[in-house]
Amino acid sequence: MLAALAAALDGSGPAILPLDPGLPAAAVARMLDALAPSELLTADGTIAVDNRAGIAEDTAVVIATSGSTGVPKGVELSAAALTASASASLRRIGALPGERWLCCLPTFHIAGLGVLVRSLVTGTEPLITATADALGGAAPGSWAHVSLVPTQLRRLMAAGSRPDGLKTVLLGGAAAAADLLADARAAGWPVVTTYGMSETCGGCVYDGLPLDGVSAAPDEEGRIVIAGPVLFSGYRLQPELTRSVLTPGAFRTADLGHLGPDGRLVIRGRADDVINTGGEKVVPGEVEAVLGTSPQVADVVVVGVPDEEWGEQVTAFVVPADPARPPDLDHLRSIVRQALSARAAPKKVFVMPVFPQLPSGKPDRAALRESALRDSAQRESGQGEPGGQRPDQGAK
Repeated sequence: MLAALAAALDGSGPAILPLDPGLPAAAVARMLDALAPSELLTADGTIAVDNRAGIAEDTAVVIATSGSTGVPKGVELSAAALTASASASLRRIGALPGERWLCCLPTFHIAGLGVLVRSLVTGTEPLITATADALGGAAPGSWAHVSLVPTQLRRLMAAGSRPDGLKTVLLGGAAAAADLLADARAAGWPVVTTYGMSETCGGCVYDGLPLDGVSAAPDEEGRIVIAGPVLFSGYRLQPELTRSVLTPGAFRTADLGHLGPDGRLVIRGRADDVINTGGEKVVPGEVEAVLGTSPQVADVVVVGVPDEEWGEQVTAFVVPADPARPPDLDHLRSIVRQALSARAAPKKVFVMPVFPQLPSGKPDRAALRESALRDSAQRESGQGEPGGQRPDQGAK
């Protein structure tokens, strides 16, 4: 993978489309049909694919997104955009020549791939591990920088695994709770929060401030617009979708945000995740931030679940700080009512030991929403427990 990426970046090799090796055959078939690579490299060798679509000469990488729940999209990234992103990132964190990166995120997602690009730009060999659990197993001082998602950081902190010589933790992929950031920084973890997506070569806003050469600000509708040299070239073989979000030099994201008093970008959440309940629009990310202030909550995800009376029902999934004392629904509703509104307060709370995750390490919101729907169906059929309170799956 590293050699193929290096060749794609310097033009000596073809553009690459890294895919999850764990994808089922049907998902792989959808990817091949939608993204049309000319060759498929597997553990058993290289297979030629009948494809005449071609690709832009400056495209180095195509990142596949949304393949498990909808029509796959291929985000085309040029070598110039990838190297501009890596260089700006390295400058921002003050990485020194020779400092190595640990790669513990999947390289078929932009965060893991970005670690490889930074390593290639600095001419260093990354240390690659399957999971973040292996952090403590590396020799002290053998690497200095790492990219993590919040769930990984929380587990590492619980295990007391902060390694020696750590200089930077780029934390992204999902919103990090305020208490997690505060606890991590108090414990000496050098955390830098990042915001970005595949279309921006990964994180392009660090601790609320865009990288050099990048601008990120909300438009009149509150949608975040990003400009700069890190933007993707387009969606593979989907020109209309490309034109709907990408204009010369600017990308209109699906995220909502605003600029704080200090000029830093504040992310509210995704526009397509907004919950319409009783005619009021609720941003899940804002509810999650409020619920995360409760000392009884270790982690939280909020989704909208279809409801005949309200249109959608605000539903929270919580990992308790103390499994023996899960948070009470009335308590959680109270803090949300005080901070936001009564409509934003969750109607139902599911207490779980862990969240189902996507390969990227993000919580699987679709799976959580489906579990809530199943629970509702079981209750309507009389199979569910009234007020089910089991910590592993119960609703409160």
